[in-house]
Amino acid sequence: MASAASGKKAGSPKKTTAWQGVFAGFCASLVGIGLARFAYTPLLPAIIDAHWFGASAAAYLGAANLAGYLLGALLGRPLADRVTPTRALRGMMLLAAISFFACSWPISFSWFFAWRLLAGASGGVLMVLAAPAVMPRVPPARRGLAGGIIFMGVGMGVAASGTLVPLLLQKGLGLAWVGLGALSLALTLIAWRGWQADGDGAAPRHGDAPPRLRPLRALYIEYGLNAAGWVPHMIFLVAFIAHGLGQGLRAGAEYWVLFGIGATAGPVLAGAIADRIGFGRALRFAFLLEIFGVAIPAVSSGSAWLMASSVIVGAFVTGTVPLVLGRIHELLAHFPSHRDAAWRAATVGFALCQAAAAYGLSYVFSQSQGNYRLLFGIGGLAMALALALDMAANRVRLRRVGE
Repeated sequence: MASAASGKKAGSPKKTTAWQGVFAGFCASLVGIGLARFAYTPLLPAIIDAHWFGASAAAYLGAANLAGYLLGALLGRPLADRVTPTRALRGMMLLAAISFFACSWPISFSWFFAWRLLAGASGGVLMVLAAPAVMPRVPPARRGLAGGIIFMGVGMGVAASGTLVPLLLQKGLGLAWVGLGALSLALTLIAWRGWQADGDGAAPRHGDAPPRLRPLRALYIEYGLNAAGWVPHMIFLVAFIAHGLGQGLRAGAEYWVLFGIGATAGPVLAGAIADRIGFGRALRFAFLLEIFGVAIPAVSSGSAWLMASSVIVGAFVTGTVPLVLGRIHELLAHFPSHRDAAWRAATVGFALCQAAAAYGLSYVFSQSQGNYRLLFGIGGLAMALALALDMAANRVRLRRVGE
């Protein structure tokens, strides 16, 4: 009996620690979003300069990634239910890595579009599944730190792409894609054993939709407006610096590194602010700073102002994620079983607005003969609408509490 029991124990899969899971989540956000999405921004001017695609076509290829993100956000939970979360997470990290290698050959617009779409889909799945698969294993008192580390992977990916892309481009555009693919593959293998064995890390399923709370519905719209407001920086920032201002690719990549530094620090700083003043107030403060940060390139070309814009927007591209997640937990304090469903709904709304804004702004860019400043002005307006909506929803909520 003893030998049989020991044999069973030896043959069973080894469970990972909570912090191994957190590191795997960090790698997932780094590969699936930090690299698979954001590395395209510093590559965009080089793609145009190498005549792989024209400026308008290259912008639409950037939007394809965001459309894929929406697809991944919608299919992430059904995919996990079908193949288990662990297999889905591993598979999507592999898919993101493979997409880089595939994009090293500009066979056709359709080929490139398909792989950028798949790269985006991998990021959407990873955003929906990674944190819920990991966070239940983390002690409650440490979940704020754990969440910050997971989402910090996005900023690290941005900073890494801004640092590595100019160096890789010295060897050629095709090899730059291969280098990013090799890095993504290495991170995928490092994270491989960090996920729980099949079945151990499955997130609880809740078939019911979240309650129809007015502040929650407002939050979904605000998060979507944020997604739209970030698009000019996410897709056009480096091209604006390199081509719009004529400062060249190296200068554009330097601003992108600043964006990545902000994105790396954003989740931790946002969480610290929310711990002191609450998630609702912290979110409104974030919206106010974002209006300022997003709109700067529309009115100023000064290097100091553009540096501030890069850091501020980068910080809240990642920092707003834990703020919205925390705000959902506040609003659903009496409905804890609905929080995962609400987070998925928010992520899908975010992806939908981001994809629509990416295609819409790409169209505006092509129709305005490459007017970058107009794009940043539209982004600032979207942020202002998010703040106005949040303040109105909060005012109604306080009035009802007072009654």
